[in-house]
Amino acid sequence: MARFDHHEDVLLSPILTEEAWQRMEERKYSFRVALGANKIQIRKAVEHLFDVKVEKVWTANRKGKPRRERLSQLHGRTPRWRKAIVRLAPGDRIDIMRG
Repeated sequence: MARFDHHEDVLLSPILTEEAWQRMEERKYSFRVALGANKIQIRKAVEHLFDVKVEKVWTANRKGKPRRERLSQLHGRTPRWRKAIVRLAPGDRIDIMRG
């Protein structure tokens, strides 16, 4: 289990796609999280940073996609990353675009 000194180290950024905006109506919010973070650490980070109550956490490890630079034909991959979706308790919400 990875150790994170601060809650900001667990949550890297919100995911703001069309699908994520639709999920927000169901009190579900998507975040890009650190690779070593587990569900308990994600739950505590969201509750601490946004002052809300988390009901459930889903996680998914996303594989890097193949990449090739056009001229030099160098092959590689985009970095792998971890995604978390959290469902908040009724009445709680996170204002992502607050600034």
